[in-house]
Formats: sequence, structure tokens, C-alpha cells
Amino acid sequence: MSDSDFLPRKRRKEARPSELIAAALDIFVEKGFAATRLDEVAERAGVVKGTLYRYFANKEELFKAVIREGVIPLIDEAEAMVASHAGSEFALLERVLLGWWQRIGTTRLSGIPKLIVAEARNFPEVAAFYYENVICRGRAMLAGILERGMASGEFRRCNVEHCIDVVYAPIFLLAVWQHSIFPCGETRVDPEAILRTHLELLAQGLCAA
Repeated sequence: MSDSDFLPRKRRKEARPSELIAAALDIFVEKGFAATRLDEVAERAGVVKGTLYRYFANKEELFKAVIREGVIPLIDEAEAMVASHAGSEFALLERVLLGWWQRIGTTRLSGIPKLIVAEARNFPEVAAFYYENVICRGRAMLAGILERGMASGEFRRCNVEHCIDVVYAPIFLLAVWQHSIFPCGETRVDPEAILRTHLELLAQGLCAA
């Protein structure tokens, strides 16, 4: 053991943007948007606050970076998968929903929907960015699957916009509750089992006889 092992750790002057974004995600999920402080993000990343400002002008830009780096690439992948799919549209719908839960719902990114729901009215710019870049693209992807299924006769004809809400609502609620209600209750919740039940009900209600 050297003398350096007994010296206090010093903050680094530099950090990769990805390290700052990872630290920001953790704190956004833990504390919400309003309560997150940039000096706390810098400290979590192990750098001085000035380093953070080299990459991000303010907290809003840091949040947008979290979405750009964490969520949007997953949407890109899902859109590519949908575009190349051949076969059952319900199988694709199942793959998209379960994939969303596996890639987002089981990670720290699942805390973002609760943040948006809780703070959208106070931070409309942040909410608008999330809506345009995540929600709108997700809805368009689901609309394409539903419309193709209806056109082919695999799905019953129904109002596509209303159907999107029904398809997506349980998975959105699971994400929000996971960071709010679930930790406070004594009942164990199995999100995957809930999603499987949701898919079974969707199959019965959506697929043509």
C-alpha cells in the first residue's frame, strides 16, 4: 500500500459527456427535475461543476442529452425492427411492448415517465421535448402496426388513436408506479406477468376471429 492510498480523492477536471449523462439520469430519477442541481450531478460524476458547463448550458439541455443518449437510440432500433418485420402484426406488437419493458422498464430510464408526469406543467419545454421525441414517435410506431394489422384483416377495425392509448397505458402505468406506489406497498408486483396478461387480453380483443 502506497502513501497515495491514504490521500483524499480529488475530483477530476475532465469527464466524458457520457459519464455526466449517466450521473444526471441517476439524480433526475432519484430527485425529479426541479430538485436536481448541476453541482450535485458534477459531484456524482467526480468532476468540478465547470466541467459540466463545457458540455451543457443548463439543466434543460442536460435532460435533453439524457433522452438523446438513453432513449432515442432505443426508439431508432425499434423503428428499424418494425420496418423490417414480416409476418404477424400481433407478434410484432408483442415484441415491441416486451422489448420496451426489457430495454427501458427494467432500467433507470423507467424513471423518466414519472418525472414527466410530475413536472410537465412546471417545465413545459422539457415535457414538449419528451413528447415530440419519444411519445410521438412511439405512438406513430404503434399506429403503423395497428393500421397494417387492420388492413390485412389480422386485427379488428377500431379507432387507431384510442387503441394506441389502450395498448400503451398499462406499460406506462407500470413504469410510473415502479418509481412511486410499488416501493410503498407490501404486495410484490410482477411486471412481466402483468404485461403477459395485458397481451393475452389484447389478443382476445384485437385479433379478428
